[in-house]
Amino acid sequence: MIAAAELTLNGPDLEGALAFLGGPYSNHLALRAVLEDARRRGAQRIFCLGDLGGFGPHPGKVFPLLEEFEVITVAGNYDLALAARMAECGCGYTHPSDNRFAQLSYDYTNRRTTDAEREWLGKLPTAIRFRREGRLYLLCHGSPRRTNEFLWESASSDAFLSRLARDAGADQVLCTHTGIHWQRTLPDGSRFVNVGAVGRPANDGRTAAWYALLPAGGHVAELVAVSYDHDALAREMEEEGLPAEFTETIRTGWWTTCLEILPAKERSRGKF
Repeated sequence: MIAAAELTLNGPDLEGALAFLGGPYSNHLALRAVLEDARRRGAQRIFCLGDLGGFGPHPGKVFPLLEEFEVITVAGNYDLALAARMAECGCGYTHPSDNRFAQLSYDYTNRRTTDAEREWLGKLPTAIRFRREGRLYLLCHGSPRRTNEFLWESASSDAFLSRLARDAGADQVLCTHTGIHWQRTLPDGSRFVNVGAVGRPANDGRTAAWYALLPAGGHVAELVAVSYDHDALAREMEEEGLPAEFTETIRTGWWTTCLEILPAKERSRGKF
């Protein structure tokens, strides 16, 4: 891959409040709302765990926001695919229906990504590490072992997650990719936080964007819902000719696509 393997950070501001977001998916309106909310809540550093494009309109509007708020970003599968000019997103879907909608989304974003943006994406690390209050943190996109691995709450056992953390040399892992937020402290003391996604709702009938906020000196995240003008985003999507299924998700809070990858428990919580 083009991207560097890892980035290690240090500094006193890592002990303060930290914000973590995933999957902007070109939703620039939700992204700005989340970034402003994180700053209001005192976040000293903000991290994005990847997948900047896809699903939403005008992918180029995301990059200036990341720069404005000095967001430290990990490469997601989407970002790696765009940087390498791949033909598809490498999302990890296996069902034809999921892959069809994923391809429509990727083709739209790929056509609208500039050479300069691809170069920037290609320089992103695939993981970030730092120490905080004596604990070793690992930030990644899908999982510590694979960028496009889905770590679902219902399908990830304590033993499996503990092994992932141990093999990665981490006490605390923060990830995204699934689009549905959750967190768990494991019996061995390690902890996983899926920070959710900014770019589309969590398949719960709410139109909010989600992110994770760690308080100063703390290790348990607050999973924060942020409202934004989702109707305005849906209108932009319609003007850009994106699938009606995508705009329905933005307006209703229910996923209408990429459902086949969901485990039974996660899918049963949705409408479709």
